[in-house]
Amino acid sequence: MSHFRTDLRQRAEEIIALYPRKRSAMLPLLHLAQEQDGYLSDEGIAEVALLTDTTPADVRGTASFYDMYHLEPVGKYVVGVCTNIACLLAGGEELLEHASTTLGCSVGSTSPDGLFTLEETECLADCNLAPCVQVNHRYVRSTTPAAFDEMVDDLRNGRLDHDVPSHGTLIRVRRNGGLRAERSEVATERAEAKAAREARVSKESS
Repeated sequence: MSHFRTDLRQRAEEIIALYPRKRSAMLPLLHLAQEQDGYLSDEGIAEVALLTDTTPADVRGTASFYDMYHLEPVGKYVVGVCTNIACLLAGGEELLEHASTTLGCSVGSTSPDGLFTLEETECLADCNLAPCVQVNHRYVRSTTPAAFDEMVDDLRNGRLDHDVPSHGTLIRVRRNGGLRAERSEVATERAEAKAAREARVSKESS
């Protein structure tokens, strides 16, 4: 039985079909696992390993390299405050300290109510509005302590649900544009390409 719910399992199969090798689909599949569980659970990692013909150790090792993946439970909202040079000079460290007080948790931990995880981030590429703040990888433009507190209140009361989904959701609107091909057509073309490669290798080695 799949750990993914039905709609995510279908999306996973569609993603895998895009790649010549299943292993190449690992990163987007990890995002699906995190979308469902909010972090990369043991079950989610095992599911990705199964789908990519790898091992849970392979998947965990890959996921641990990237900051956007979380291997432990996090809050519904992951709040990142930048303290890189532009934000540092604009009060990033002070805002991070204020955020810790407001949320009731230290950097790298989750608030007692389980809603917020606080992170200190590297450059978030929004230096013109330093210090930069993101929530679940969405810019929130909360550059002052007062604005930050207002944002937290809005998140707690659901007023930003349209703009900031739960952690793990990268995109809520599925795009139907771009190049499309039937799975059978893709499979046929890949089989033909594989046969051609094998024939070429055989000819070169003979």
